[in-house]
Amino acid sequence: MNETLHRPDDLGAIGDILGFHIRLAHGAVYRHFSETFSDLDLTQKQVSVLWLVDDHPDIAQADLGRALQMDRATVMAIVNRLQGRGLLVRGASRIDRRRQTLTLTDAGKDALARARVAILDHESWLKGRFSAVEVQMLIALLSRIHGAGVA
Repeated sequence: MNETLHRPDDLGAIGDILGFHIRLAHGAVYRHFSETFSDLDLTQKQVSVLWLVDDHPDIAQADLGRALQMDRATVMAIVNRLQGRGLLVRGASRIDRRRQTLTLTDAGKDALARARVAILDHESWLKGRFSAVEVQMLIALLSRIHGAGVA
């Protein structure tokens, strides 16, 4: 006879699995992000691309992929989609003509400005669960997993 889960917090042994909790946390963050961004028609990855291109005008597509830890095909698909929507344009690098650079269009800057407003709402929701010290600690701990800032 199968036992049913009597309490949502009664997870048994799986409750001790760190990866399980990371997956649940990611799901909660992703759901809130999707709700917050539903009217903008942008994904998390698309917003990240727009943001980095804005912060680094003429960034090479390959450098963008490395910064976001995405493979070449994924970056190309995202860039193609954003370019198709008129949010960014590709160009030849002034330093190395073999490299393609990315620049936001005016429409891309407008979309990013709207996305930044939504991000403030999303970040407020997320950071509201922690103290300022805990936020910095959580960023440092998660960075150990994904490798940002690791030499």
